Amino acid sequence: MNHTPPGIIAPHIPADTYRRAQATGQPVVVVVHDPAPAGTDWRRLLIPFAVAGATVAGGWGLVAAICFLLDVAAHTFTVIAGAAGPIGIGGITLKLARSKN
Repeated sequence: MNHTPPGIIAPHIPADTYRRAQATGQPVVVVVHDPAPAGTDWRRLLIPFAVAGATVAGGWGLVAAICFLLDVAAHTFTVIAGAAGPIGIGGITLKLARSKN
């Protein structure tokens, strides 16, 4: 049986408590109080807000890109319809765009 204090392994346990635990086989419970941080951990708060901000910015960017593409498609359709003139199928004539006159 070893009666020496644990040394580096657990320097916070008093030697007499360690020896008594070794002799009787009784467990030693060590309670360590973790002190609360002095201030707010800004990194813990900043990361979720950064992710949410990037998601919102990406969503608005996607909406802006879709609006731009729909605008370009509408202008392209207007130019093509104006150049093509009226289209007739089986006696029904459809004018796709108004003339500028």
